[in-house]
Amino acid sequence: MQRLIVLITTLMLAACSNPRQEVTVQLANQVLLPAHQQWQSRNAALLDSTRAWCSGDQPLASLKQAFHQTQSAWSRLQPLMVGPLSEGNRSWQVQFWPDKRNMVARQTEDLLNEFADLTQPQLEGASVVVQGLTAFEYVLFDEQAALTDNRGRYCPLLTGIARHQLTLSDEIVDLWQQPDGMLETLTSFPNGRYANAGEALGGILRVQVTGVDTLKKKLGTPMGRLNSGVPQPYQAEAWRSRHSTENLLASLTGAQAVWERVRSLVGDAKLVGDIDAAYKSVRDKLAALPAPLMNMVQDKANQPQLQSLYADLDALENLQQTDLARHLGIQIGFNANDGD
Repeated sequence: MQRLIVLITTLMLAACSNPRQEVTVQLANQVLLPAHQQWQSRNAALLDSTRAWCSGDQPLASLKQAFHQTQSAWSRLQPLMVGPLSEGNRSWQVQFWPDKRNMVARQTEDLLNEFADLTQPQLEGASVVVQGLTAFEYVLFDEQAALTDNRGRYCPLLTGIARHQLTLSDEIVDLWQQPDGMLETLTSFPNGRYANAGEALGGILRVQVTGVDTLKKKLGTPMGRLNSGVPQPYQAEAWRSRHSTENLLASLTGAQAVWERVRSLVGDAKLVGDIDAAYKSVRDKLAALPAPLMNMVQDKANQPQLQSLYADLDALENLQQTDLARHLGIQIGFNANDGD
């Protein structure tokens, strides 16, 4: 820990003479790592709450609240997944979306039919479909599961998922903070991943733009934009818990946290104003949605409001992927969703 503190202090002092490195250091220390740590903390709280409910020491409402907080921390982290969480198929262990064939419900029930008293090794050996928050949400909110009447059936799974999530987040945060880990990689140049701060900043912005593009997909998919205009309400993220909008707002907050540090590098006042206004417009329109997203997409009267929101998200993505990248001289070029 002492070595880490000395390293961070030294790097922050050195970065003062290099604005891009200063911003990258700020992003690493004040945005990216804290978001990973908050996700880790929420996972720990979810495991505690799950154990408490399964032992009869906590009401179900408290467990649902702990789940919402964990889901929100995960959503905020998605535009900030630079490094280990975006590698090795790890993010699929947290959330399986889109679930086009109701695989979460089917595989969850199949797993519990196969293992009546599920153990942690059995869960670890199963598909990522049943290891993450999407399966947890199914058990917690779906009428088919009828959780309160089947506590004995589902508690081993819920506890196993919460433990898996905490173990995963512990691993990721450790990878961030260990010597030559992601924190050091984003603050000390050159290194094996980035030749300089500009490359690191480009990597962060590429992930952030991917996060904004994912917001478009999570809105556009249930709207039916990928299905000839036919609404797909059950393709809304978190449709069972009716928290799709809250998750979108959390992801927007994560993306905006990056912009708030990067804006100091932008010398074009109009571009700064345009991006600031785009974030505000998207946030205001998300917050103004009067009902859960899966309900809204099923009513044609809501289409103008949803289409306007989608257009604003598209404009925000283009401003950053094209105009901001050009202004900074950073090649973003593509995001991880291209080709989906």
